[in-house]
Amino acid sequence: MAEAHAKQHDYHLVNPSPWPFIGAFSALMITMGGVYWMRGGTSLIAIAGVIGILYTMIAWWRDVIIEAQTGYHTRVVQLHLRYGMILFIASEVMFFVAWFWAYFDAALLAGAKDQFERYQLLGGHWPPVPTADARFKSTFDPWNLPLLNTLILLTSGTTVTWAHHALLENDRKGLIQGLWLTVILGILFTTVQAYEYSHATFTFAGHIYGSTFFMATGFHGAHVIIGTIFLIVCLIRSYAGHFTPDQHFGFEAAAWYWHFVDVVWLFLFTFIYVWGAGQYAAAH
Repeated sequence: MAEAHAKQHDYHLVNPSPWPFIGAFSALMITMGGVYWMRGGTSLIAIAGVIGILYTMIAWWRDVIIEAQTGYHTRVVQLHLRYGMILFIASEVMFFVAWFWAYFDAALLAGAKDQFERYQLLGGHWPPVPTADARFKSTFDPWNLPLLNTLILLTSGTTVTWAHHALLENDRKGLIQGLWLTVILGILFTTVQAYEYSHATFTFAGHIYGSTFFMATGFHGAHVIIGTIFLIVCLIRSYAGHFTPDQHFGFEAAAWYWHFVDVVWLFLFTFIYVWGAGQYAAAH
């Protein structure tokens, strides 16, 4: 009788979980609490929602790790997890497409005289006319800190690839060393970007150049921080011996995410820093 009820497939039918409900309720608390806060009320409801979301993330991912260690992540399950990660990264690509669209819409149509307010604001060229109130004075020199951060991220791409190949060869020491270097480089990138922001000659508010610049590069910086945390978790799991050459989706997902972050930065560096500075130099 027991054999009749034995598992006859490679799929993982998960047990009932409280985390979807708790996560959704926490998201509702953030939304409603945020509105209440912005209308002069207390921020405690929104803060409680954020805490609920963070707790849900940690607990839910902990359960997934336990499932993997228990043996539920068969090759079929791992394949579907990879499909899910690919779709997630595709959604992230479209997220950044929106910021590039906003940037190029303003940049390529800066002289569109049928949009009178934009023409008056930008002076008919991109980047805009420098202003005396410090909303915009000049672009960043792309061959200074931006170039340094580009080299940092490109190097981190090689170190995470080294860690991946070491894992495939069952070289735990190489895996840990590669992850350590990647995490250090990620933290270094964030530090350099924070220093760069502190020396910006333009602000976020009141100007379309500052808005598009900080939204695009700032969200990328947030993704670097998220990716660094992702890799730190993988480093901790590497010390615990969770990854094997045949089962390491958690690390693989982190490496894919990190390479995505690298590629987005190359576009940001090329078009926002280098092309933008070139346009500014040609106009001034």
